Amino acid sequence: MRAGPAPGNRRRAIVTALVLVVVILVGGFLLGHLAGSRSRSGLGDRPDAPKNSRDRVGPNARLALPPLPPRPQPITGPDRPPLPVEKGGPFGSRLTTGTPEVALTFDDGPDEVWTPQVLALLRDYGVRATFCMIGAKAAKYPQLVRDVVADGHTLCNHSWSHDVWLGLRDEPTVLADLKRTSAALTAAAPTARISYYRQPGGNWTATLVAAARRLGMTALHWRVDPHDWRNGPSYRIAADVTGQAAPGSIVLLHDGGGDRARTLSALRTILANLITRFHLAPLPPGIEEPRPSGTGRFGRPGQ
Repeated sequence: MRAGPAPGNRRRAIVTALVLVVVILVGGFLLGHLAGSRSRSGLGDRPDAPKNSRDRVGPNARLALPPLPPRPQPITGPDRPPLPVEKGGPFGSRLTTGTPEVALTFDDGPDEVWTPQVLALLRDYGVRATFCMIGAKAAKYPQLVRDVVADGHTLCNHSWSHDVWLGLRDEPTVLADLKRTSAALTAAAPTARISYYRQPGGNWTATLVAAARRLGMTALHWRVDPHDWRNGPSYRIAADVTGQAAPGSIVLLHDGGGDRARTLSALRTILANLITRFHLAPLPPGIEEPRPSGTGRFGRPGQ
């Protein structure tokens, strides 16, 4: 018979095997821990990963920053989609311009007395604005509509007869009112684009917003309202606007609907203040029309 291995040799073989198992286990644990650390630090599996801490924080380090969100494009109009609904605006109507620009808006014109004076003052300060016009008045004073457009201002539909309860009527009635008003505006100024609708009194309903969007118009509300229609003192009107205006604000003022002497007086202070703090611009009219050569900044020759 063949003799088996000596007891001492068997013990050494067992110890050696156990040592190898322990080495393999410990080595695997260390390698796994190292790989996990590299993965958590964002350095694993990246061919351009920095090799040391100096590369990670040095001035030439390339950081993978997330892309910037797209800037909103405030372009609307009959052949463009309306501006997106805005959270916080009544039924999704717009409270802001969507850009850092501040927009002055004037309601309830055109008025034969006050609209020309507002236009002259805006012209003196080199500012363009948005005029929300009543259809019946636009039909009565078409030349004033043309004067507003000629100075580079944007038009806005403000219903046919300033019906503050229009939103409570059925959809066909609402659509007919808005269409009639836009038709009066474009009859006076055929090149104008009617890209906005503002509900009188700010009495919005879902029906109004939907009807405006169906006709390619953005529902236009406001962020700053000095209540100038109440005929308070001009200094209070000016203080409310200049104190509340912020980047993107839509400001509500009036060039019609009553005696606007206080609004006109306040407007001088408002313009002098805001032009030093913001870029004042009209709401975009839709597709920009090419301006004829030789015209001034307001679209009139020699201005």
